[in-house]
Amino acid sequence: MNDRSPAPGGLALVQSLVNTLDIETGADSLDGAEGRARFGVPQDGLEQAHELRESLRAALLAHAGHPPHGTVTPLGELLARAHLVVTVDPGDGSAALVPADEGPLLSRVAAAVAQALVEGTWTRLKACEAVDCHWAYYDRSPAGRGRWCSMQVCGARAKMRRYRAKD
Repeated sequence: MNDRSPAPGGLALVQSLVNTLDIETGADSLDGAEGRARFGVPQDGLEQAHELRESLRAALLAHAGHPPHGTVTPLGELLARAHLVVTVDPGDGSAALVPADEGPLLSRVAAAVAQALVEGTWTRLKACEAVDCHWAYYDRSPAGRGRWCSMQVCGARAKMRRYRAKD
């Protein structure tokens, strides 16, 4: 549903993971082998991938000033389980947190969140306020006050509902 450009850097992974579930239709691309392969999720890791996705969604809703969409495992609890290492570039001395093993989705997401924290972009990744959407989008607005994944769809629907409620 999102008509915005993708999130920068590693946040694109987080955004695409959250957007594997279309809340309006119930379609979940992680349920198919192709969708799981895209994120390196084995069949027996599906429950953990769902848990991570919904914890991320809750955090992105919080970034937009909204309560969680349901009861979820706190994201910090999940990310604490990730295996990360600090690497230091011998040429310029720059350091980064990277997954100790590129395989696990949790470690790749944790590394992306850590990098986004350093870059100051983490809180710009948000979830649409529309309860039938909650699609992840990157808020590029100057004030950082974006509310919907798409002004043409979710924003227009919300404005139309408000307009009709006035009558």
